[in-house]
Amino acid sequence: MFTPLCALPLPAELFALAIHPTRSLLALGLATGHVLLDRLPPPSLNENGQGLIETLWKTRRHKGSCRYLIFSTDGQYLISAGTDGLVKCADTETGRVVSKIAIPLHDGEPDPPTLLSSPTPQHLLLATDSSALHLYDLRLPSIPTKPQQTHNPHADYVSSLTPLPPSERSTSGLPRQFLTTGDTTIAITDLRKGVQIQSEDFEEELLSSTLVGDKVVVGSERGVLRVWDVGKWDDEPERIHVGGRDGEGADVLCTIPEELSRRLDCSDGGVIAGMGDGSINIVRLGKGKGKLMGEIRHHELEPVLGLGFEMGGRMVSGGGDVVKVWEQAPTSDAQDADLDGITNGGGEAHDSEDDDEEESSDEEEKQRKRKKRRKRNKSKGKNVGNGIMGFKGLE
Repeated sequence: MFTPLCALPLPAELFALAIHPTRSLLALGLATGHVLLDRLPPPSLNENGQGLIETLWKTRRHKGSCRYLIFSTDGQYLISAGTDGLVKCADTETGRVVSKIAIPLHDGEPDPPTLLSSPTPQHLLLATDSSALHLYDLRLPSIPTKPQQTHNPHADYVSSLTPLPPSERSTSGLPRQFLTTGDTTIAITDLRKGVQIQSEDFEEELLSSTLVGDKVVVGSERGVLRVWDVGKWDDEPERIHVGGRDGEGADVLCTIPEELSRRLDCSDGGVIAGMGDGSINIVRLGKGKGKLMGEIRHHELEPVLGLGFEMGGRMVSGGGDVVKVWEQAPTSDAQDADLDGITNGGGEAHDSEDDDEEESSDEEEKQRKRKKRRKRNKSKGKNVGNGIMGFKGLE
């Protein structure tokens, strides 16, 4: 279904990946704390039939690893969070830091970040290992040093966050509520009112989530996708098993763009699931029609860490020490295409700190493994719940 257009070998393990909202740009965060901005190849390929990824700039952005990256909603800024306890906002064009904040401590100790999100142009959400979810107001002249609100929607870290569609009464048209997964639960939080609903224990770890039209898809450590209609949280969800015989986890989910969904015969929408064994699964949604349609492979050993579609409709996957760009394949065996002639690109370096390559510390390695496969054996010997939310506080 997809064929590899080109691949970018990385000098260190990939920890974060973000795709620009309006341009063919890709930001990468590495275990060494480096951040890179790359330009993806144009639709027209070179004489060898392959594309080239060009590195525009590279910098040692964090003294620890770079845990998460996002672009602002307009793409003007690139925001990163690292294990050095800092969130930095940089100009996308130049890579220069324009503002930064310190991540709040937890019981006097550093609280490494797990997630960044900007669900609206006015808000920045920062989640940490302690389960804190900090809300910053971006309408102020500069990013405030302290969050305006802090919530704890889960007993442990927030593993994914998905903005929900605005209500019919919304005058701004911007999302105000968002769904989060954390440990073995799901929660819905309102930007103004805080945590509104918390689910019962699903007895298996929930790793990922995404919005497809008016449906929310949640992926679990056993490779089960649960699909709910937005607002009908107490209904039993549709289940689609994508984890294979070994039950590999659905570590990351990405919504297939509408036009591509039609071409892939996913009239009711579809998702791409990045799995813990390095494979990428294409999944069709639809009541009674949900199924695994195909599989391609990003990496032989390492989990898929990031997935997305750039503005031209090409898919980008990242994990281990490589990033790949894919396009829709005319034949099912096209993924065997040759990837010789790949380049790391040139570009400028805008390092304000030491640019020496460093290995991750033991503590960072523990955090990395925790993020990839958190408490994998926690639910062994237990029966998984029936899948009905049973939300506390649901009217």
